[in-house]
Amino acid sequence: MFISKTALCIICIIFLICTHVGLWGIFRKAGLAPWKSLIPFYNVWLWIHDVIHKKWWWMLLFLVPFLNIFMFFYIVWETIHHFNKNGYGALILGTLFFFAYLPYLGFSKKEEYIAKLPEWKKSSARSWGDALIFAVALAYIIRLCWFELYTIPTSSMESSLMVGDFLTVSKLSYGVRIPNTPVAIPFIHNTLPKTQSVNSYSKIIKLPYMRTKALRSIKNNDVVVFNYPDGDTVVVERKAESYYAIVREFEAMLNPNASVEEKRDVMGRYSPDMIHYFQTKYAGAYYPGKGREAVWKEYHVIDRPVDKRENYVKRCIAVAGDELKIVDKQVYINGKAAENPKRMQFAYFVFHPNGMQLSQKKRKELNINEEDAQRVDQYTVLYRLNKEQCDKIRKMGFNVEVYQDSLGQYDPAIFPHSPDYPWNKDFFGPVTVPAKGMTVNLNTKNIVLYEQIIRQYEGNTLEVKDGKIIINGKEVKQYTFKMDYYFMMGDNRHNSADSRFWGFVPEDHVVGHPSMVWLSVDKYKSFGEKGKVRWNRMFKRVKM
Repeated sequence: MFISKTALCIICIIFLICTHVGLWGIFRKAGLAPWKSLIPFYNVWLWIHDVIHKKWWWMLLFLVPFLNIFMFFYIVWETIHHFNKNGYGALILGTLFFFAYLPYLGFSKKEEYIAKLPEWKKSSARSWGDALIFAVALAYIIRLCWFELYTIPTSSMESSLMVGDFLTVSKLSYGVRIPNTPVAIPFIHNTLPKTQSVNSYSKIIKLPYMRTKALRSIKNNDVVVFNYPDGDTVVVERKAESYYAIVREFEAMLNPNASVEEKRDVMGRYSPDMIHYFQTKYAGAYYPGKGREAVWKEYHVIDRPVDKRENYVKRCIAVAGDELKIVDKQVYINGKAAENPKRMQFAYFVFHPNGMQLSQKKRKELNINEEDAQRVDQYTVLYRLNKEQCDKIRKMGFNVEVYQDSLGQYDPAIFPHSPDYPWNKDFFGPVTVPAKGMTVNLNTKNIVLYEQIIRQYEGNTLEVKDGKIIINGKEVKQYTFKMDYYFMMGDNRHNSADSRFWGFVPEDHVVGHPSMVWLSVDKYKSFGEKGKVRWNRMFKRVKM
C-alpha cells in the first residue's frame, strides 16, 4: 500500500489529535487541568513531571532531535505502568497503537490512574527482557537517524578506503531519510540471513521519499554511501551483478546482428559452451526483448524498494548541474580539471625482463589487494595500483605500463550503452548531471541518457514510437527533472562499477557520509600475522 505525502500528513494530524485527546483524559485522571494538555512543550513537561513522576532531565532528552522519538515511546510505556499494566501485551499495544491506546486509558471507566506505583519486584527474566528491549529500541533509533556501521566489501575505493575497513556513516550530514518500507526486521538490510531472496521487510506500507533538513549539501569529491540505483531489480543467483547488464548481455547473445563490441563483451563474460547453450535453448527469430524474457526464465528475479537496495560507497565526482567529461583518465568538471584523490588507482601491466613475478610477500608489503591482480600470461599480471605502489615496483626492476581505453572505443557496458555515445572508462562525456527543476530538450538520440531517470526514478511511463517520445501518454519534446542527481566514481578507477556503467544517482538513494574508519582488518592476512589489523587506519577521519 503506497501512502502519498498528502495522505501521510493527514494520518500524522489524526495521530496528533488522538494523542492530545488521550492526554486530556489522562491529565484529568491525574488531577491536572485537562486544558493544559493542549499547550505545546508545557504539556510534555507536565506529562513527565506530574503524571509519570520522572526527573527534569527527561525533558532535556525529549528535546534532542530523533532521540525524542525513543523518549516519546518510553514516556508512553511509563504512562501505561501508571495504569497498573505491566505485561508486554499492553506495552506492545501502546507502542503500535498509541494514538488509540492513550485515549482508551484516558476515557475508559475501567482504567484507573495510580499516582504512586506499588513496589513491584521484577523477575530476573523480566529484567533482562526489559533491558534487551530498551537496548534494541535505542540502537534502532540511533541506526535509523544518526549513524550506521558499514564495512568495505570490494576494492572499488582502494587505496582511499580499503577492503576490510569498517566505517561509521553519518546520516545527519545529508539529512535523515525516512524509510520507504517502515515495516521491517530491525538491523537486517534486505534479506534474512542464510537466504538469497526471503525479504526482511514487508511492502504492506510504502512511504514516499522524505528526508530531514541536511547539515550540509553534497559537494564535489565527497565520499558518499548510497543505495545502488541498478539494484531496483536483482537476479538472485547473480546478485553482485547488474540485472540490466545481464539483460543486455542476453540480448547481444541471442541477437545475430549484435555489434562487434557487444559480441566481444559477451565472449569476455561467458564461456563458448555457455553461449552455445543459451543460443540453442532460445533458438529462433530474434526480437527486441527476447534476451530479457530469457533472463526471467533462467533466473529468479526480484524487485526492491529504494531503501532496501544494496549499499555502495563512492566519491561524488559531479553534483547536480555540473558538466562532466573524462579525457584520457582525467576528469573535467565544467571545463576544469578536477582534483584527483591522492591514492587514486589505475590498471597497469607489470612484468619483469627476466620473467620474475611479484611475490606474495612483496604484494602484502605494498598493500596490493589480491582482488586487484589479474594474470594476463605467464610473464604479465594486470594490477590496479596507486602512484606510490607503481614507483616502488619500478625500483624493483619491473616494467610498469599503464592500461587505458582509446578515444572513440565503444564499450557496450558503459552508460548509456548506445553506439551513438562511443564512451568508455577513460573517455566519457561530455554530459550534464540533471538538477531539480532543470529542463532538457528530448530527441530520439539523447533519450537514452534520461530514460532511466524518467521511467524508473521519477515514476513516469515512457515510450519511443515512430520517432516520437511519449511520456504518460502525451507526446513531449522536453522534460523537467523532479530531483537532483549525482555522478559517483570509485577511486580505483579501473576496477569500480560506478556511474560510468549505470548512470546517475538520484538524491533519494543517498544514505549518508562515511565520517570515520573505526576498524581496519586485512582479510588477506591471517590472525597473528603482522599487519592483520591496520592500526594506522583506525579512528581516521574519512576526508571529504
